[in-house]
Amino acid sequence: MKNVKLAIVYYSQTGHNYQMALWAKEAAEQAGAEVRLVKVKELLELNPENPAWVKYLEDSKDVPEATSEDLLWADAIIFSSPTRFGNVAAQMKLFLDTQSKIWAEGKLTNKVVTAMTSAMNNHGGQEMTVQAIYTTMMHWGAIIVPVGYTGDAVYAAGGNPYGTSGTATHEGFANDLEGAVKHQATRLVEVAGKL
Repeated sequence: MKNVKLAIVYYSQTGHNYQMALWAKEAAEQAGAEVRLVKVKELLELNPENPAWVKYLEDSKDVPEATSEDLLWADAIIFSSPTRFGNVAAQMKLFLDTQSKIWAEGKLTNKVVTAMTSAMNNHGGQEMTVQAIYTTMMHWGAIIVPVGYTGDAVYAAGGNPYGTSGTATHEGFANDLEGAVKHQATRLVEVAGKL
């Protein structure tokens, strides 16, 4: 497993998907992967009246912005995006949409991928967001690794078999996500290592 190169590509506005990405990074490194943690570019102007957004920007100031090179480098990729109106956040969607050149060259084929999300309510399209990312991955010819019901941590997080999803609150998460995220990241590294 030591030669699996994993890119964790996330978008976060108030830090929830950033936290999920950090948990994934920790688990993937423990599983022997070489990890790049990168964030997609923000499209909105900062609202200074949102303290969680201000804190997240400070916490993540050293995380580099994602580029096509990160996808080319990676054997495996974890995508993490908030749910927006039952879909992928615009920032993540734009990043995915701008990969058409390397997609057309066939350079995204056979990447091993999985996805995660969070939303401010229990439903709101969390599963649809993960599936929307997977729809793009099918067009890429990527190999999708859903989390399935492959461990107890999946159930503790709410039982989403597509990819870990959490209900974000002002205090963190309403469900126990850390174990599920780490399980999903480890599973991805193990599958990528076998391939």
